[in-house]
Amino acid sequence: MLKQNLVEKIAQKFAVGLDSGQVVRSGDYISIKPAHVMTHDNTGAVIPKFKGIGAGKVFNPRQPVFVLDHDIQNKDESNLKKYAKIKTFARERNIDFYPAGRGIGHQVMCEEGYAWPGTMVVASDSHSNMYGGLGCLGTPIVRTDAAAIWATGRTWWQVPPVAKVEFYGKLKPGVAGKDIIIALCGYFNNDEVLNHAVEFTGEGLAILTVNQRLTIANMTTEWGALAGLFEIDRFVIDWLKQRADYLARRGPAGVPSDIDSNGIHPRLNKKRIGELESDIMRADPGCFYAKEILFDLASVQPHVSGPDHVKTMTPVSEIRERKICINKAYLVSCVNSRVDDLKQAASVVKGKKVAEGVEFYIAAASSEVQAKSEAEGDWQTLIDAGAIPLPPGCGPCIGLGIGLLEDGEVGISATNRNFKGRMGSKNAKAYLASPAVVAASAVAGYIDSPAEFEPGKIIGDIKINEIESGSAGETRIIDGFPEIVSGELIFCYQDNLNTDGIFPGKYTYIDDFKPEQQAGVVMENYDPEFGKIAEKGDILVGGYNFGTGSSREQAATALKYKGIRMVIAGSFSETYKRNALNNGFLAIEAPELVNDLKNRYGTEKLTVKDNIRATVNFRRSLIDVDGKLYGISPVGIAAQELIVMGGLENWVRRNL
Repeated sequence: MLKQNLVEKIAQKFAVGLDSGQVVRSGDYISIKPAHVMTHDNTGAVIPKFKGIGAGKVFNPRQPVFVLDHDIQNKDESNLKKYAKIKTFARERNIDFYPAGRGIGHQVMCEEGYAWPGTMVVASDSHSNMYGGLGCLGTPIVRTDAAAIWATGRTWWQVPPVAKVEFYGKLKPGVAGKDIIIALCGYFNNDEVLNHAVEFTGEGLAILTVNQRLTIANMTTEWGALAGLFEIDRFVIDWLKQRADYLARRGPAGVPSDIDSNGIHPRLNKKRIGELESDIMRADPGCFYAKEILFDLASVQPHVSGPDHVKTMTPVSEIRERKICINKAYLVSCVNSRVDDLKQAASVVKGKKVAEGVEFYIAAASSEVQAKSEAEGDWQTLIDAGAIPLPPGCGPCIGLGIGLLEDGEVGISATNRNFKGRMGSKNAKAYLASPAVVAASAVAGYIDSPAEFEPGKIIGDIKINEIESGSAGETRIIDGFPEIVSGELIFCYQDNLNTDGIFPGKYTYIDDFKPEQQAGVVMENYDPEFGKIAEKGDILVGGYNFGTGSSREQAATALKYKGIRMVIAGSFSETYKRNALNNGFLAIEAPELVNDLKNRYGTEKLTVKDNIRATVNFRRSLIDVDGKLYGISPVGIAAQELIVMGGLENWVRRNL
């Protein structure tokens, strides 16, 4: 039996339709039946997709979870109607539903036992990585996937390459989980883990609380990863036991799958914890990792990230000397608004007042978090200092509700994202930091630290491993899927080619924009000559991180309608790859081919077509270009079915 890392093991467990004896590996396209799928306010957009594919019955009502959390401050009639429709849809189909005010979806998924160690849970939200703090493989999907899971219980997933992060050393007093992930994002800031899953391990885990793990896993999204998965250990087991005891005392929460007549919670209960404890899933010793990172926790001190992105970080001990004045401070969001976070902030502001001219906003990650913080006195301490409370849920973090950054303002936030315009005006500046640093800054009126730290350097190292070869063998080809595809290469060298370059945003919301119209404007923002050069049957080769940016599906369908056979790139935005395959369009990674074409053609022309033909052999997982062979990940049965059937919606209709 081939050795598997933890990501591969969990994927194997939740895969369906595997060939006999098939061992799941990174790169494989598989059909998955996740334990749960969470949608939030976007449930309102998934419902018409679900109905549009002809589905009426939910495959397994225990699989979906609805949590209203994003726009909960919005009391407009249209938003309230949307919320009411979502609630009605859930009640009619016996789906677990949590109303606005219960908390942020990711926090609820952890509190209520949906995010269970050793399982796979997906969500139509990029921060589903957070479930990895509990040893649950959490990863994002798009809305079409959510509709497919509602209807059939299944969707597809390509198992990503896996990077191992081994923690060692002991944290300095006053250093938080947020400081660790800011340090990782800022130190390894050249896309080292882009589109990877990250497994956290090492002796350093013994000092990390579950709260810190959830914070780190949550922000692996900003690091570029598709999942951030911690080992399952006694700290997680102890957390589950404490949580189960609490839920037994709390009683029913009012959802269909709630505590039974014997007072037993359907997910968080002693029997299930005992089964987990007796058979903890772990990575096989000696398993393969694409990259291995060693990281010294003792070298971490509080840092501030930004402004404008997470790849720039500055030690608080240094930035405080600049006296960067702030207008707003935020202790909100799914990454850093749990009980421990509020306690840290309260200890900093106790007996003090928020600086004049500063607005300090706080919102608990859930109603339970707020209730516990109130009971411990921390919530009132923050209010007494001048903090402005918001309801449990999202809000300023995603630019909704009150307290947004205005033109020219500076904010410091314990949230997870700080790119321009995220929290308000594009002309504002946003920094990220730990709850303690945010609280200290709110009191000082400028970016400050609650403690002194000696200057020091972060210590980390990365090793890149050669990809294992020769273990995949030949790929089975289903009826209707071509074993071999040939076409002339058309090369567009640019890395980070965004969806607006592929399909201009000004056309995105024209609802009756026909396929031929999409084909007519494809790539016009990248190169107006592309449409004249490209021909039906061509194979497009792009650069790295192809399709980054927005989630518009037209960036995939426009190329398909142009007659492009497939897109080959060094790497893709995962959202682009999902949208492509969900629309029956292949996106294949072949970095060696991309590098060779870059070396041959350089950057003189945006689009190059030079009578080079490529032959893609899907059975052997090889591309032949001028006699040189390039390996690709096997295009498995799950992906082949989507191509043959013309996309995920047609696949769902066939399988209803």
